[in-house]
Amino acid sequence: MIARSVEKSRPPRLWAGQALHAVCLVLLLAALWWAWVGLGRPVPRAFWLAAFTPVIHQIYVWLTWRFELNAKTISQSIGFGGYLIGFFALFCARFVTLFLLAWLDRGSAGLSLWLQLALTIACAVPGIYAMASVHLYFGMQRAVGADHFDPKYRAMPLVKQGIFRFTDNGMYVYAFLLFWAIALGFNSAAALAVAAFSHAYIWVHLLATERVDMAYLYRD
Repeated sequence: MIARSVEKSRPPRLWAGQALHAVCLVLLLAALWWAWVGLGRPVPRAFWLAAFTPVIHQIYVWLTWRFELNAKTISQSIGFGGYLIGFFALFCARFVTLFLLAWLDRGSAGLSLWLQLALTIACAVPGIYAMASVHLYFGMQRAVGADHFDPKYRAMPLVKQGIFRFTDNGMYVYAFLLFWAIALGFNSAAALAVAAFSHAYIWVHLLATERVDMAYLYRD
């Protein structure tokens, strides 16, 4: 019991949880490769650019969070503002590269117009609502990891408004449906495969990186 208490009082080391991250990433990339081959290897450059952008983004978050928790490296170099620039540049790149892939591969999924429209709306509405809820009630800075930089965020209460009335994890459950909406909107099988990969991979981040950090940040 004492050993666990001491362990939680120390910031997680750089590699804590990352064996799980690595194993899951390899398995997800293997599944994505299999899907890409099964689809006839469509637009390879756009496909793998859209696939690896989330990987780069989530590795960026893992490294910056852990360096900050252990030595305040980010605060003392580029600062929280610099971290935000990198975060949102990569976050936007996820949408841009998926949009490009969906456009180049449009029509390949073969969905009927009405089914395509219904599924797109079914994904877009909760996705937009989730993003709006994060902006209005949770705060974008808090959502992207401000608690790793400023202790005041750790004392804030749980949000139970907007999308958070239904789940404590509105971002990962609902906001990522926007990627599905893009793929469905263009009726693209390749983009659907990447959207599925991206949505699954964010849960790897939750389990391998975020929950490990939360055990330290919210130990009290």
